[in-house]
Amino acid sequence: MNGPVNITSLREGDHGVIHALEGGTSMTSRLAGLGIAVNARFRVSQMSSGLIVIQVGSTRIALGQGEASKIMVYKVAEEAEVCLPPVEKEVFVALVGQPNVGKSTIFNILTGLSQHVGNWPGKTVEKKEGTHRAENVLIRIVDLPGTYSLTAFSEEERVTRDFIIQEKPDLVVLVLNAAALERGLYLLSEVLLLNRPVIVAINMLDVASNQGIEIDTRALEDSLRIPVIPMVAKRNSGIRELVNQIVAIAFCEDKHNPDLPQVSADHLQIYQAILQHIRPHIQEPYSPEWVTVKLMEGDPEVSRVVESNAPKVARDSIEQLLIKHEDALHAVVNGRYDWIEQITRAAVSRFKMGEVVLTDRIDHILTRPIFGIPVLLGVMALVFFLTYAVGVPLQGWLSDQIQNLIKCCEPFTAGWPNWLSGLLLNGVIGGAGSVLTFLPVLLIFFAIMAVLEDIGYMARAAFVMDRIMHLVGLHGKSFIPMFLGFGCNVPAVLGARIIESQKARLITLLLIPFVPCTARLAVLTLVSAAIFGSQAALVSWSIVALNIAVLGIVGIFVNKTLRKQDAPFIMELPIYHMPDVKTILLVIWTRLLSFIRKAGTVILGISVIIWLLSYFPTGVVEESFLARFGKLLQPLGVPLGLDWKMITALLTGLIAKENVVATLGVLYSLGRDGLSNMLPTIMNHESAAAFLVIMMLFIPCAATIAVLKKEMNNSKWFYGSIVMTLIISYLGGIAAYNFVRWLGI
Repeated sequence: MNGPVNITSLREGDHGVIHALEGGTSMTSRLAGLGIAVNARFRVSQMSSGLIVIQVGSTRIALGQGEASKIMVYKVAEEAEVCLPPVEKEVFVALVGQPNVGKSTIFNILTGLSQHVGNWPGKTVEKKEGTHRAENVLIRIVDLPGTYSLTAFSEEERVTRDFIIQEKPDLVVLVLNAAALERGLYLLSEVLLLNRPVIVAINMLDVASNQGIEIDTRALEDSLRIPVIPMVAKRNSGIRELVNQIVAIAFCEDKHNPDLPQVSADHLQIYQAILQHIRPHIQEPYSPEWVTVKLMEGDPEVSRVVESNAPKVARDSIEQLLIKHEDALHAVVNGRYDWIEQITRAAVSRFKMGEVVLTDRIDHILTRPIFGIPVLLGVMALVFFLTYAVGVPLQGWLSDQIQNLIKCCEPFTAGWPNWLSGLLLNGVIGGAGSVLTFLPVLLIFFAIMAVLEDIGYMARAAFVMDRIMHLVGLHGKSFIPMFLGFGCNVPAVLGARIIESQKARLITLLLIPFVPCTARLAVLTLVSAAIFGSQAALVSWSIVALNIAVLGIVGIFVNKTLRKQDAPFIMELPIYHMPDVKTILLVIWTRLLSFIRKAGTVILGISVIIWLLSYFPTGVVEESFLARFGKLLQPLGVPLGLDWKMITALLTGLIAKENVVATLGVLYSLGRDGLSNMLPTIMNHESAAAFLVIMMLFIPCAATIAVLKKEMNNSKWFYGSIVMTLIISYLGGIAAYNFVRWLGI
């Protein structure tokens, strides 16, 4: 590979590797978001009229002449290996920070297409890893969960501190919010005690400046005695400086010597006494100083570490010291804030505390129940209006395209056995298509939710709903994943990870299946319109109201059953800011990909199984294994006015709720176009009401069941929730059947 050249010197069909981006921060950031980053491989697809089209991975990107002139590349042969400078050093970096500080933005810029996401072993917390190549240095980056402290109150906090202690990364990059520097420095005071080299990245300096806060990063660096990098990550400002600092530390053998916080002076003697008892018995990966501080904080996990390592005499002495000084925690906290005040005294200038900023003015309205609840209801109405006004037509169009695809494939399967062609067309393509048809609705819903989250509104919604959620033993945080459930129950279940309390998380997971997702609402709309005509809207809203009422009643019952202490409601209200397009797109992509992976694979697999059961042994639906099973359940349908075909359709809703209508069409031999016209001849008002209530309250789709079992991590409660859902849906169906029959409508 020869030296770097400008990309404009290449020809169509040439292959190359990005060497450097010489544009400003705005251009560099934009290109990084498109996959054009240092060391990315590409192919020149087209060059014409001053424009250059390059392909990076599966993405085609058009560049103007001016933009292209700032990109330096290595030209390589099509099949050639990319000969980058040999790796002389590998650096293992832990990326740490509180929520809403831009940590994910930094991670995405640095790692680009190299990142991958999984779960921590034995945890429900996401594990994000990626790499960044800086000339001859390979930087391995782990993006740790956002955490406010290292006190191990939540799973995120435990994961973060255990990783730093156990895995011992070469370097910790701590991202702080410049607009809330003191709060971030409190986390820094804990991280420094873990005895790992630290770089502080002061992000969101633009937000701080808009609030009248100015930070002298050089003075801050001198006070802390560790590197401090000023950043505005969303503009790519400071990224190069951060990388250069990581590389510099990688080749530097200087000892890590930061300014450390101390306990308050009146408790220094107690700290030293406990440290003296601890020091002989605490070994790597723990440090005696850190263990001592955590004992003074009353950390239960550290207490167990001491119990398993220190002899009884030492433990008894420590216990007596802690009993004698019950305010030891305050000594630690006060010492940290004294340290923070000393650090920031010369480095930070700000507006007067009493000054009212824009966020205060907005919150004066949005966080008060008299205004906040109507605004929240209006926002929810707007979300659903946009979702269905735009998403449902797109869903119908996509469904038509899937049907056209099946028709196009039919000639190619003409010579195949009936079971094989049916398996491919109806089982595989039809099963996958049932997932794809809901992507437009989910895309719009997730996009709106991502915007609301990014600007800071969803935290206010949780705050406003806190009092209402307490009625079912929850606090406001549970509202966020439950609201997500209106789009799809799968991301709603995954979203329950934000809830710290095990009790609150369990109740939330139990209730999410009762939240009507878009698939259920779509079936409800179609069937009620066909059966009830002009009364369809009233019937639909009545059934949705029943869903919410059942959700509340179940929540109250489970809350009384568990009888565990409620967790306090502590939640940051971030500053309002303009939404970041890249962040929103990343959130949408992550949620859609999660849905496709978890729902698509499950639905496709079960769709194939259901189709095989509906075909064999004779190829006739009425004589199939599925029909035989449905007929066995026929007695259960008598109190509901449902025949075995209707019961079977409800069962196939376990795959995906939209399959309920499709199954009715198959079992009754109804063409797609004639389904709405034929439904009134199949169902009367009573049976339709029972059918819809059961469908809305019934066990959720297979994808939701799969993630619910994983997230619950408790077989007793998982299977109990399934049984509870079955009983409630069946009794609800009987009640609906008899109620409509009594009304005579």
